[in-house]
Amino acid sequence: MSWGHAVSKDLVHWKHLPVALEPDRLGQIWSGTAVVDEHNTSGFFKGKSAGMVAVYTSAGETQQQSIAYSADNGRTWMKYGGNPVLPNPGIKDFRDPKVFWHDKTQRWTMLVAAGDKVMFYASYDLKTWTYLSEFGMQEGAHGGVWEVPDLFELPVDGDPSHTKWVLKVDISPGERNEGYRGQYFIGRFDGTKFVNDNPPEKVLWIEHGKDFYVPLSWNHLPGRRVWLAWMNNWQYADQTPTSPWRGTMSIPREVALKTVPQQGIRLVQAPIYELKQLRMPVKKWETPETITPGSNLLAGFQDDTYEIEAEFEMGSATEFGFKVRKGAHEETIVGYDAAASQMFVNRTKSGNTQFSPFFTGEFRAPLTPVRNRIKLHLFVDRSSVEVFGNDGEQVITSLIFPSPESRDVELYAKNENVKLIALNIYHLKSAWRDE
Repeated sequence: MSWGHAVSKDLVHWKHLPVALEPDRLGQIWSGTAVVDEHNTSGFFKGKSAGMVAVYTSAGETQQQSIAYSADNGRTWMKYGGNPVLPNPGIKDFRDPKVFWHDKTQRWTMLVAAGDKVMFYASYDLKTWTYLSEFGMQEGAHGGVWEVPDLFELPVDGDPSHTKWVLKVDISPGERNEGYRGQYFIGRFDGTKFVNDNPPEKVLWIEHGKDFYVPLSWNHLPGRRVWLAWMNNWQYADQTPTSPWRGTMSIPREVALKTVPQQGIRLVQAPIYELKQLRMPVKKWETPETITPGSNLLAGFQDDTYEIEAEFEMGSATEFGFKVRKGAHEETIVGYDAAASQMFVNRTKSGNTQFSPFFTGEFRAPLTPVRNRIKLHLFVDRSSVEVFGNDGEQVITSLIFPSPESRDVELYAKNENVKLIALNIYHLKSAWRDE
């Protein structure tokens, strides 16, 4: 296993570069992060003011943390001769370093997933690391090994004078049959230890689909925090029916902290605004429409890469939403269950589901109407659906493998009517410039 490499100027259009880091005597190259050593704290960049340092897991007989450095914007890398910089402390699972500069303490902070907890370290030069603290024992969900931690500070409700720290980890495998999934904690970080604001038994899931795993965020994007994830699940990742590729990433998402009534402070996710450059307007409704059972406002519309923004006013319908990538015998249902107050994605009949017994199913997320309205924001691609409910209060990400011919879309209501307040549909151009 090695580090692949891709670059982008807008987080939408990406260019593949040669492999950055290859396996060596210490083992395979597992997950980690890369930082800009702006003030040359490492001393690697003689005659230069800054360079890049990659911090990664060397996975051999044990899992240890190593570093490499680049003086040419990451095009070539030199591994540090003193690797590993953080030897294994005698445990089986010790991996996925997340590193960032902590302004208040004026030093580097490293998080490492260690079994089912996170260990914190500090360094002034990225080469010598000192143990600080740990978090996770009897906190949140366990049931498996924690992986790929992340930690960042966000304003609450956009107020820069009121901030909280978000600690995110993923669980391998997750609980309740969903397979591998992520959770987050909201609290305080003083540069040494993280303190959870919520009761230790409180579990906050990043999302409720099966295919958004190990998201990791970029440091120092001006005024915002953006992450993306591996869009897959280890329950079936090596069996997905794709060729010649296998595996993909989610769309990048901006994350924020929002006070949700009756819940408290929660993490919300929104598609990054740069994705709008892919839009080609197709259909738009600004006048309310009553959607009745058996009708289809979108009859005749066909596409396989598109975005839908819809707002509904609750009526008497027990369920409403969209059937996407619909064909003679296929459909993926993205809907809202009014009785249960849940957003859901049902991929039971989405297409090819036979490759794994863990793939098929329906995935639900609690979602309460806001002023008696529900918003659904969909990104539909040839092999995926990403759904944001009520401006990202809840998200469901789902792989699907329909036939190429399944291109219909249906807007539906069950049993009674629902009022459609607004609807925008956009065809999405390819993110690959040569297509």
